[in-house]
Amino acid sequence: MIKTTRKHVLIALFYFIIAAFLGIFLRLFSVININANYKFLVHTHSHIALLGWVYLGLTTLIFHLFINDIAKKKYFKLFLVTQIAILGMLFSFPFTGYALFSIIFSTLFLFCSYWFYVFFKKHTIFKKNKYSYKFINASLILMIISSIGPWILGIIMNTLGNTSHWYKNAIYFYLHFQYNGWFVFCLFGLFFFFLEKHKIDIAKEFISSFYKYMMISCCLTLFLSFLWIKPHKTIYFLSILGAVFQMVAIGKLQLIFTNYKAQITKVFTPFNFKLLKFVYSLFVTKIILQFLTAIPYFSELISQIIDFVIGYLHLTFLGIVSLTLFVFLNKATLLRLSKIGTTIYLLGFIISEILIFYKGICVWLQLPLIPNYFFILVIVSSLMFIGISTIFIQSLKHSFPKISSF
Repeated sequence: MIKTTRKHVLIALFYFIIAAFLGIFLRLFSVININANYKFLVHTHSHIALLGWVYLGLTTLIFHLFINDIAKKKYFKLFLVTQIAILGMLFSFPFTGYALFSIIFSTLFLFCSYWFYVFFKKHTIFKKNKYSYKFINASLILMIISSIGPWILGIIMNTLGNTSHWYKNAIYFYLHFQYNGWFVFCLFGLFFFFLEKHKIDIAKEFISSFYKYMMISCCLTLFLSFLWIKPHKTIYFLSILGAVFQMVAIGKLQLIFTNYKAQITKVFTPFNFKLLKFVYSLFVTKIILQFLTAIPYFSELISQIIDFVIGYLHLTFLGIVSLTLFVFLNKATLLRLSKIGTTIYLLGFIISEILIFYKGICVWLQLPLIPNYFFILVIVSSLMFIGISTIFIQSLKHSFPKISSF
């Protein structure tokens, strides 16, 4: 069964390679003339990255760690239908954007995600009083809540049109509960699971308060996404409250790390532990950035400069989520984490983040960009593609040693 699960991980990682290639292709639009629809490719890039790589990566870990062995034999049908949905989006979005076939496959994917939650609830082997289970269960519920965004989006497009501010708010609703709900909560659930497997029981006074403040802040920080329309003062108050609760949550998390650092270092390899420390610094940065957006001046600034939004989304997706996925898949023996590949990926990620935020600052302060900025960004993006491809090839050789000479 583990060989099958490793195949699922390789498929997810291959989608990541495709997403990385599309990212390079999108950045080439600023360098050379390309006969393609930029907006359609953006839709393809985002859907394959979030649904092909992250969704499959997370659900495969849940399937591998939390589902009983008998039920695992029934999973193939769900996995197969999910692949049909993802491949359908991959081959429809570049040519049609949001149209009949892409909408059909996107809708099919939503139903697959609901199906997965039912499958998880029915066949999970873990006790419901464990906080690993609570975080995983909450993450899947938040994933389902996020799907309200796409459903409403269809209604808005047919009534108010895509120029309405409700159109953007529906997208922000979806992204918020994906990035700050489904992804983050699932990763914490997996993290606490690995601690529990090593007999590390976090004191309830620490973990229960962390869980509570994370849930409250996840709900309230949603309103940060709506500040760009200059809403009623109540929305500002709720968004600030959410940002404060999030800061409190990070304080509770720091208490856990401070009190259990010695035990946690024994759970992961030295290389993986260093990666997790780096991810933690990115997570703190993410929280600070969200806190800043609660200030009206910065919320308005970010709504005007797309580079800050892209930088933030990539910080979360490429840094926090993807790096942690690498570590956890490796910990679960589902992925061979090449140090060379990871280092190249890290180099590309860090430099690209610096360049993206640098451009945002230049737009903000009306400063000129460095010469050949867009070409440099293409080269840097290529590093991430090379890094992911290296990890994929090493994992392929590890999972299927007979084809190592291919």
